[in-house]
Amino acid sequence: MTMWVFGYGSLLWNPGFPVARSELATLKGYARSFCMSSIHHRGTEENPGLVLALDAIEASFCKGVAFAVEAGHEERTLAELRERELVSSAYLEKMLDVHFDTGEVVNAVTYVIDADHVQYCGGMPLEEQAQIIAHAVGGRGPNTEYLYNTAEHLADIGLHDQDLNWLSDRVRALVA
Repeated sequence: MTMWVFGYGSLLWNPGFPVARSELATLKGYARSFCMSSIHHRGTEENPGLVLALDAIEASFCKGVAFAVEAGHEERTLAELRERELVSSAYLEKMLDVHFDTGEVVNAVTYVIDADHVQYCGGMPLEEQAQIIAHAVGGRGPNTEYLYNTAEHLADIGLHDQDLNWLSDRVRALVA
């Protein structure tokens, strides 16, 4: 049975596992947003950054990419995803249905924010997000790089996220 992983942020441009197939997909009931304070990868405890997470919001949806893991790499992929995504336990690993643009539905490993976790910061105004992203740097590099790469990769695959585009433009102006 094929293992699927739903990507909506950095997995779009850095899956970190062998991909056999990818499909544009929609996850219902969640919204992509910078609702997780990053104290490891894109910020520090002293100067947290922001990373994207899937926030459970009724009647919302998130367009992203479903990645089929190459056969024989499922166990290693899951272990590496858990090491990467569950570093601070702010994400919850769930198996959720994602809908391909073709109509096919698959169950995919998906990382969503735990709204009860201390790193959850949903509902923050976009300007405040831009101010944080413009200045934060973590173990995997500048927060700006994370934002720019995600916005560019979404655009490259024909998915336009109005908030990410606004943030990308605003952050570029702030750091100029």
